[in-house]
Amino acid sequence: MPAQYFDHVGAWVFDLDNTLYPPQARLFDQIEVKMTQYVMQILNVNRAEADRLRNKYWREHGTTLAGLMQEHDIDPDPYLVAVHEISLDHLEPDAQLSDHIRALPGRKIVYTNGCAPYAERVICRRGLTGVFDAVYGVEHADFLPKPQHEAFERIFTRDGVDPRGAAIFEDEVRNLKAPHAMGMQTVHVAPEPEHHAHIHHHTADLTGFLGRLL
Repeated sequence: MPAQYFDHVGAWVFDLDNTLYPPQARLFDQIEVKMTQYVMQILNVNRAEADRLRNKYWREHGTTLAGLMQEHDIDPDPYLVAVHEISLDHLEPDAQLSDHIRALPGRKIVYTNGCAPYAERVICRRGLTGVFDAVYGVEHADFLPKPQHEAFERIFTRDGVDPRGAAIFEDEVRNLKAPHAMGMQTVHVAPEPEHHAHIHHHTADLTGFLGRLL
């Protein structure tokens, strides 16, 4: 992984779930259970139908929340509180990751389709408090989710990020397509590589990748 690909980078954008912590923590398993329960309750459907709708909304709208908002006009705030009330006991601090992110030149931000208060809890549990210049949740994009191009534009405009001088780290392949089109260096963080034109780099170990980069 030639470091020169990142010589121009002055802004570093990190996804949260399964990116700033390893997928083995399985936090999103807990969130999915909470989402299904919420869909069951608010739409008065059984578990199988709630799971079907949740997956349908994720595919068609980007997130379950976006589908619920667009098709059922639900209030996003109670949803975001409910689905993120999970245990973080499986997360451990990563001092090396903290050191590597701190050492990156320029601005460092977190941008997640979750909510910012949840992101702050995860960041704290990982020992990354104070490492980032800003933390953005879906609420900061007016609940427009990744992978939509406009969602990224809203966050980057809000923060002052120039995508042509930025890199993004993300576990969801589809969430790298718009950043690539905007001129960012894209890094897919996942156990197995996927080969797409909009992925510049892959790593199964974010901490190691940043260490090699530095």
